[in-house]
Amino acid sequence: MESEGLDLVRQSLLIALWVSAPILIAGIVVGLVVSIAQAVTQVQEQTLSFVPKIAAMILVAVALLGWISAQMVEFAQQMFILPT
Repeated sequence: MESEGLDLVRQSLLIALWVSAPILIAGIVVGLVVSIAQAVTQVQEQTLSFVPKIAAMILVAVALLGWISAQMVEFAQQMFILPT
């Protein structure tokens, strides 16, 4: 019984990681590009790095909304089908 609960928690964490990974990767890539551009131009404005990261992450989230919702629905269906 305890191992089933741990499996559910593990699956929940894995699906959360799987769904959030593309959004986080987009933020990391854009942050890296902006940081390199700031280093090259020697412009060290703090807000300049946040706006492109947030915009990229929102765009990726909107673009992948169908895939994310399909993953979440599939996970929810698996949770309700589990034998008791």
